[in-house]
Amino acid sequence: MDGEINKSCGLDIHKRFVIATILSRSGEKQQHRFARDDDGILDLKNLVTSEKCDVVACESTSDFWVPIYEALIDHLPVIVGNARDMKAFTHKKTDKIDSEVIAKLALNKMVQPSRVFPKKHREFRSYVRLRLTLVRKRTDIKNEAHAILSSEMLHLGDVLTDIFGKNGRAILAGISSGKNIDQIIESLSPNVRKKSVQIREILDREISQSAAIRLQICLNLIKHLDEEIEVLEREIFNYAYQKHKREMEILMSVPGIGELGAATLIAEIGDFRDFPTGDKLASWLGIVPNVYQSADKYHNGRITKRGSKVARWILTQIAQAAARKKNSRLKEFFNRKKKTIGYAKAIIALARKIATIIWHLITNDEMYEDETGYQKGEVKKRKIVEADIFSVDERITIISGIIAIMGKKEGEST
Repeated sequence: MDGEINKSCGLDIHKRFVIATILSRSGEKQQHRFARDDDGILDLKNLVTSEKCDVVACESTSDFWVPIYEALIDHLPVIVGNARDMKAFTHKKTDKIDSEVIAKLALNKMVQPSRVFPKKHREFRSYVRLRLTLVRKRTDIKNEAHAILSSEMLHLGDVLTDIFGKNGRAILAGISSGKNIDQIIESLSPNVRKKSVQIREILDREISQSAAIRLQICLNLIKHLDEEIEVLEREIFNYAYQKHKREMEILMSVPGIGELGAATLIAEIGDFRDFPTGDKLASWLGIVPNVYQSADKYHNGRITKRGSKVARWILTQIAQAAARKKNSRLKEFFNRKKKTIGYAKAIIALARKIATIIWHLITNDEMYEDETGYQKGEVKKRKIVEADIFSVDERITIISGIIAIMGKKEGEST
């Protein structure tokens, strides 16, 4: 913020209460404790406005800061800072000390503000994050179902690519409900029914009652999660295409990025133009190495892992998909890196490259174009500029001279 800060308020926010410390240039200090509820937040607002605080600062602790931010932002500047940066200035830990340190940092303009998205965008991001949580829960339940089948020696993976596809679920539902083999095979699609002999061999055994009950519970949970994930995806895509249609189109033009990947990047990054360069975006995402310098010696460590975990996860998934894309410059880049730094680091390097590419594309409103220049199996020919070569007569004269010189030297040596 512009101008000198004469009075600041630092907040140490917890789940149930808030510690507020007000500091002034003259050295005056006062501390208050408020309940983190509607009445407490109203009392806090009345205090900072009556004391004419120039700024209020707090840490980005979970989402506890959100209702306080919403209540105060229309009345005075509110800075939400990174907790890791603020903790570097103190070695003691009490709620009152934390609140006072935050107030001191705000008073001296030493708090780097975090990016706070608009309320609608935060809701959009919460849909994306909840969907990821539910997908991971569904994966856990699918793994449990795999374990149940393995314990009963029902190896359906030998005949089905996905045992939780349409045919796989029909078989699992038949097993858990006690249907006979003929009824199960009859419910399958014609293509899978061709493998009826193999399916009979796998299902030609009795499943225990305990396994059947557990398997049925897993199937019910997976079905329920599928329905809830579908509801979330509908909300995600409605918002993404209404508010960020052009960004979605640009991102989906990049190899490896689909609808969900594009929506997740928009939800986690927000406005790409907040970053002056693609490298700044990569740094904010935490996919750049830690750098340590001493006596002109540089040491690059692991990536910083600062910023959104979800954004780093989806960029890694996108990089793995792009690394498998045929006839792609991104795949060529990955293959070059893999030879020198290995698979895992090459994936992170590709993720960082993709981050800088999508920043450039969106800030310049351009679609991605893969300029490989040749197709697989095609020999890439070197271009020759006629002006840079000798004429036929000149070449004959030069070659004749070389032969004469070589013949003369050969005669001298003999």
